[in-house]
Amino acid sequence: MSTDLFLHADGPRCIYVLDDDPDICRLVSSTLREFGFEVVECHNAATLRRLLLARVPDLCIVDLGLPDADGMDVVRDLQARFACGVMVLTGRGYLSDRVMGLELGADDYVVKPFEPRELVARVRSILRRRDKPHNTQTQMPVRSQLAEFGGWHFRVDSNTLSSPGGQEWTLSAGESRMLLQFLQRPNRILDREQLCGDRDLSALDRGVDVRVSRLRRKLESDSQQPKTIRTVYGAGYLLAAEVRWL
Repeated sequence: MSTDLFLHADGPRCIYVLDDDPDICRLVSSTLREFGFEVVECHNAATLRRLLLARVPDLCIVDLGLPDADGMDVVRDLQARFACGVMVLTGRGYLSDRVMGLELGADDYVVKPFEPRELVARVRSILRRRDKPHNTQTQMPVRSQLAEFGGWHFRVDSNTLSSPGGQEWTLSAGESRMLLQFLQRPNRILDREQLCGDRDLSALDRGVDVRVSRLRRKLESDSQQPKTIRTVYGAGYLLAAEVRWL
């Protein structure tokens, strides 16, 4: 396997790998190092938290089965407090864990056992997605911090969604990014790559569909027959609503 550096302006991208299995941790780390990433291994959540106090990496790869913490709590904490990507590492049989990880805001997941090149491709995809918001050509400006659509309100600065009846939810980072894409382009078909902000999104990545489903559960009276976020088969999704920025 040839070295293929994935560098940032400030040097190699830094990745923390959290897994209590030393063999898995070593395999993930050695694979990423071959492609030019700087990797730090952690075998428990306490070590990761200490490392985060000193330096926030570009990406954390988190195994959900940890000896000293709930992996879901670690994912939630990373999304809430740190400006880094999150990839979930999980066993093949735990579909519910993968879905929950994405709903909490993880950027992607990899199933053990994994193919080294797939791991590297997914890591690169996350990092490219997270870099793109800094490119003003690919992002529409947010004109206000509060959007109104069909009686619903979404406050951008706090990721808060409010129903016409006054019920409130705090959306995950991933859900908020997706809803903002819809609100900035209402009544237009958006494909999966537009919704994720990444033209290099793997076709295997189901994070888009999971987040659409999660938003529908809040926005639709019947999520099986959606009227607000509509599926345009073979093309993508569409927010069928007029949007006002207040």
